[in-house]
Amino acid sequence: MLFKQQALLRQKLFLLGSLAIGSLLYLVARVGSLDRLQPICPIESRLGPPHLPEQIPLRTLQYKRGLLHEIRKGNATKEQIRLHNLVQQLPRAIIIGVRKGGTRALLEMLNLHPAVVKASQEIHFFDNEQNYARGIDWYREKMPFSFLHQITIEKSPAYFITEEVPERIFKMNSSIKLLIIVREPTTRAVSDYTQVLEGKERKNKTYHKFEKLAIDGNTCEVNTKYKAVRTSIYTKHLERWLKFFPVEHFHIVDGDRLITDPLPELQLVERFLNLPSRISRYNLYFNATRGFYCLRFNNVFNKCLAGSKGRIHPEVDPSVVAKLRKFFHPFNQKFYQITGRTFNWP
Repeated sequence: MLFKQQALLRQKLFLLGSLAIGSLLYLVARVGSLDRLQPICPIESRLGPPHLPEQIPLRTLQYKRGLLHEIRKGNATKEQIRLHNLVQQLPRAIIIGVRKGGTRALLEMLNLHPAVVKASQEIHFFDNEQNYARGIDWYREKMPFSFLHQITIEKSPAYFITEEVPERIFKMNSSIKLLIIVREPTTRAVSDYTQVLEGKERKNKTYHKFEKLAIDGNTCEVNTKYKAVRTSIYTKHLERWLKFFPVEHFHIVDGDRLITDPLPELQLVERFLNLPSRISRYNLYFNATRGFYCLRFNNVFNKCLAGSKGRIHPEVDPSVVAKLRKFFHPFNQKFYQITGRTFNWP
């Protein structure tokens, strides 16, 4: 009798042990499958900075713009900066060009967004040998104060066409987002010429007509040595950047559309920068006197771009315009193909 009881007890213990081992093996397999389905370090977390602070609501930032403005004017104390946890951050996005494409307008319009902080001046860190030799800390000190989760943006149009710049920016931040604003190439070249002409006239200096600079007098062909023409060959410069950055790191802004209907272009940039949509029709109003859109930050503060924007272009010989457009056409087609964005350029 005792022998039978002991045998029955051993059988029960064996069954319980088998169940326990089976449950354990199931849990191990289950956890293993979950690990495969849910990576420990997803891509999103690798891209973002570690230990991000809890984000300040965007509505709160609207009211704190005043503090940032006082800091820019030099009126804030070190204690105020410390209390509000403000820092000078390297840019997470740069408007790299194109000159006379609308870089200043784009920067000022993006500054309407409460999560964006702009560097007021062109810093020319990556394209200027003397500035670049001063080091990355000097560059950081040129940036505005901001909250940790805000995006600092700077713009220096010379970056786009300067050979050394792509590698230098890549060494600073290989995941940075790059904005390029373009206009119809011939119009942009004329605008470029107009700005230089105005500067010469202010100094009572003479300057050649656009036609003489854009067309080689000996060959009667387009003069690619003329910087205004060379800058408008967008694909040539972009190809240099693509040696360091994938095309997904670039966003192309339509500078002509930014003049006539800016909001859709700004909404595309918000999406590219992973920002919540906050810029609205309320923030942009057309100034009939100035002939372009101005900015409305709130009921009190409005801002228009400097009077030098929107200069009247000189009349250019139509045959020269036609020759330039024919010259740019194949480069434009390649630009469309690379960027995936098509423009209605002639």
